[in-house]
Amino acid sequence: MKTITVEISWEEKNYCCGWSLDGFGAIICTAKSIEQLKSSFESSIKQQAQDMVADGEEVPAWLASGEYRIEYNLAVSALLRQAEQFTTMAAISRVTGINQKLLSHYANSVKNPRQKQRDRIITGLHEIGNYFLAVR
Repeated sequence: MKTITVEISWEEKNYCCGWSLDGFGAIICTAKSIEQLKSSFESSIKQQAQDMVADGEEVPAWLASGEYRIEYNLAVSALLRQAEQFTTMAAISRVTGINQKLLSHYANSVKNPRQKQRDRIITGLHEIGNYFLAVR
């Protein structure tokens, strides 16, 4: 089974993702929530494959038959926007030691963090989550 890897990011006021394959074209989606985005992407790729087969165009067998799985990765911008539902940038800043303004730049896709910064953000979010898990 093939794996389609899709990165979800935040642009302007929406989550977005895209994927392309030579000979198949591209699927680009935007939505207000990650759940809506995933649903839109999955239905779009399926519909495009069906339409191409119906038009007699060549489509890789694994794509036409739906023998694939989709793996979603969150860019830091999407990760921070998703985290805002549960915490604040100030809290993330305190726990990670990353300046709040810099976190805002990451959340707005103004800047892209290196892997070390991404790891600090994820560790910080886990720390915040563990704090709430410990509440009895």
